[in-house]
Amino acid sequence: MKANNQYAVVTGGTSGVGYELARLLAKDGYNLILAARHEQDLVRVSNELKNEFGVEVTYISKDLFVPDHAFDLYNDIKTKNLQIEILINDAGQGQYGEFLDTDLRRELDIINLNISSLVILTKLFLRDMVAQGHGRIMNLSSIASKMPGPWQSVYHGTKAFVQSFTEAVRSEVKDKGVTVTALLPGATDTDFFNKADMNSSKIVQEGDLDLAADAAKDGYEAMMKGDDMVVSGMKNKMQVAMSNVTPDGALADKMKKQQGPAREKKERQIH
Repeated sequence: MKANNQYAVVTGGTSGVGYELARLLAKDGYNLILAARHEQDLVRVSNELKNEFGVEVTYISKDLFVPDHAFDLYNDIKTKNLQIEILINDAGQGQYGEFLDTDLRRELDIINLNISSLVILTKLFLRDMVAQGHGRIMNLSSIASKMPGPWQSVYHGTKAFVQSFTEAVRSEVKDKGVTVTALLPGATDTDFFNKADMNSSKIVQEGDLDLAADAAKDGYEAMMKGDDMVVSGMKNKMQVAMSNVTPDGALADKMKKQQGPAREKKERQIH
């Protein structure tokens, strides 16, 4: 499918899954509006995609940890008088550690980024898409949305919200020409773990991480087909299937072991 002078907005589009999604959109001819915090990354990726794919790439530097900046982002785009065909809410972050010890202010920022700004952008662009009679929205969920996550309790909680919210909004607008899709990757080789201070975790130390390009491809294809959701990767599909038949308490205990610090495993071996 080749876009015909259509525009797509991608938050968090300078790295990880968001970057790979931006590349897929550009390859199909979509003009892009990229939003992220760091202007130097936006300049670098914008120039790369312009030169490689010959599309128009605009960037807007916004810190979506601040919900008011999500309103500002929408308003900045509206002033350009562009019809937005696709919105991808990729920007998101986590924090690693036991809830007793983690930084509450940082967790509130993460809730604002993962939930509040996503809800704001979804509502504002959705209204425009319904008015124009067509459009696509993809929200980055996670297999974390399907299970409690000790050591990442707030992150898992935010993704549970994103998943439920996405499915509900999809149902509301399914007869209005707009599709809403959730992408559920598993542990993926991106900068997420570094930003979440999670490099000491077993899941990172054991190195069994998916490729961001693979997750993006699965999500992109699902969005273009208008699917409600896609779990990326066979092992992740199996994990979600198991979570559906495992009691929440047992599932939380299992995730606690899987996501704990790698050093705990070494200490048990010593003793």
